[in-house]
Amino acid sequence: MDLIYYPNYTITPSLSSQNPKTSSRILLQRSNFRSYPIRAAAASSYVETTKNGASSTTIRRNVTVRSKVLESRGAISSLMLRGVEIVWSLGLYWSNLVYDFLVGRDEEVVPYRARQLRNLLCDLGPSFIKAGQVLANRPDIIREDYMNELCVLQDDVPPFPNQVAFNIIEEELGQPLEDVFSNISPQTIAAASLGQVYRATLRATGEDVAIKVQRPQIEPIIFRDLFLFRTLASFLNGISLQKLGCNAELIVDEFGEKLLEELDYTLEARNIEDFLENFKDDPTVKIPRVYRKLCGSRVLVMEWIDGIRCTNPQAIRDAGIDVNGFLTVGVSAALRQLLEFGLFHGDPHPGNIFAMRDGRIAYVDFGNVAVLSQQNKQILIDAVVHAVNEDYAEMANDFTRLGFLSSDTDVAPIIPALEAIWQNSVGKGLSDFNFITVTGKFNQLVYNYPIRIPERFSLVIRSLLTQEGICLMLEPDFKFLEVAYPYIAKRLLTDPNPALRERLIQVLFKGGVFQWKRLENLIVLAKENVAKMSSNPALQVKDIQNSRSLQVKKKLDLTNTIKDGARLFFTDEGIRRQLLLAMTEDSKLHIEELVDVYRLVEDQIDIPSVTREVVRDIPTVIRDLMLSWSDSILSGR
Repeated sequence: MDLIYYPNYTITPSLSSQNPKTSSRILLQRSNFRSYPIRAAAASSYVETTKNGASSTTIRRNVTVRSKVLESRGAISSLMLRGVEIVWSLGLYWSNLVYDFLVGRDEEVVPYRARQLRNLLCDLGPSFIKAGQVLANRPDIIREDYMNELCVLQDDVPPFPNQVAFNIIEEELGQPLEDVFSNISPQTIAAASLGQVYRATLRATGEDVAIKVQRPQIEPIIFRDLFLFRTLASFLNGISLQKLGCNAELIVDEFGEKLLEELDYTLEARNIEDFLENFKDDPTVKIPRVYRKLCGSRVLVMEWIDGIRCTNPQAIRDAGIDVNGFLTVGVSAALRQLLEFGLFHGDPHPGNIFAMRDGRIAYVDFGNVAVLSQQNKQILIDAVVHAVNEDYAEMANDFTRLGFLSSDTDVAPIIPALEAIWQNSVGKGLSDFNFITVTGKFNQLVYNYPIRIPERFSLVIRSLLTQEGICLMLEPDFKFLEVAYPYIAKRLLTDPNPALRERLIQVLFKGGVFQWKRLENLIVLAKENVAKMSSNPALQVKDIQNSRSLQVKKKLDLTNTIKDGARLFFTDEGIRRQLLLAMTEDSKLHIEELVDVYRLVEDQIDIPSVTREVVRDIPTVIRDLMLSWSDSILSGR
């Protein structure tokens, strides 16, 4: 069979070589050879690596890939031909970059060379399209003008024939199409490098569904390219270790892990179910239902989302949706994914996000998701706390804890740079803060210091940048942090997680001094978040009177916070001393500040409920006091 959809491709087993980071000062900020650092930690256990080498899981998968590539007839000749094609294409492009540099026209031809690179990656096929999309999110590797060009890299390609797609669907279903669907769209709704989508109606229920079908023989192509890519990486380990502090083969493994995840539609189905579970009680978010009995490794059947694309702000307004309210819903949903669930949508571009006519935000395409560990979520919140406290030394340490810096890196030179970035970004106030500005300044930092962005955090950066871009497209004056800060304030004040309690204490004490004004601001912001999200803010302007009558009055639930605070006061001598000092700072009793705080929360506190919780907690407090007393006695001995 001849794969007409990707020029110059032959259908035999495969694995990929990404662009070996042809590095001229035209393409890269540095004139060195650097590879793509790509993501580890995924739902499928493709990559589990250590500092010095691959884990047994990675080795087993690599052996599987190698065997799949080499077991087919004509594998060696196919690999050689594909290798020559890749080396020739990339070598020719590299020689053009070198020539531009030598004749001194490197800067003036940047726009042309950036477009040329984008077209080259498209011509080399799906593995390179995906590699380009990854590269577009790596400000630590590629200079900004090239990155901007690759950000618009589309993997839209001509669809493969309907009959081929329908045959694949029938193979996965094990029955004729007409037995399952009463109709199916004669044309594809969307076609991409890995698959294409149809709209259909279930015969049994009459429900409209989206059918995602994988391209025929795409897996061998990906395997072959990845195999070649890893072979090339073996020659680049020394350079990669020197420039990025990691093994180039492991970087390829991370990329391969993510790419192979996207080929497994059963994994995407599980991702959808996880998102459904996470947002099951959120009336502002719509996740499509997945029909597991109709899904397979090459076919995914899910609920059809009949929404309005986020690229059409006028249509959103015409539907009676408040754009600012809708954006508030979207930012809150994104923050919950990142900081609450640790499972977030890795590709929230405008084509994957819709406005439902009832004001909910809907997500589609869950092939590209990323997972953050509980520890990483806590460190991210730490970073926010340290930014608020302007504790730049700890911010630098957060970089190390998150994997941006190796553990033996001296962070002292980085601290002034972080301070300059933050001060410049919020110099006019937090309301003017935006991720695009910070990312631009961060780009300069990563080129001056040995910083490597772990792939999962490159997805976080891309996710935030993309969603901020959608916000600004729909509402140019929208302030991302004006929504984000109230959400974080509410989490700090209400989340019972002990780790977040510690972060709250860090926020409220700066240099050993209690920050009364900061506590008041946190309460005001948290109340604002609760008020906004007590009903769908996207619909609040449609009928204010009806909205108020239907809205359930929600309060800032501080019960657990007060209970935990009382326990800490009695059991933690350090906290008790700090709180008593806070009441008597500057040789005066801070009764007025305490009264101001009480006035902010008096309408939020259910006194009988708080009293019951505190009374119930008395045995725990007594036990903790006894343990603390016994520890002090034993340590005194």
